[in-house]
Amino acid sequence: MLQRIRTTLRHDEGASAVEYGLLVAAIAAIIVAVVFLLGQRVSTVFDSTNTCISNQGANC
Repeated sequence: MLQRIRTTLRHDEGASAVEYGLLVAAIAAIIVAVVFLLGQRVSTVFDSTNTCISNQGANC
């Protein structure tokens, strides 16, 4: 019985579809978080640049 448990624990066939799904979900969550955190900063820089161009370089 003990030998069978040891054999079962050592038997590894690689990643399953569930593990790949969890990996993809984690990567997607990281991408969403980065876009959410940097989105406002990028928008602010874009608006500032647009205002500077519209004012032909004044107050930049």
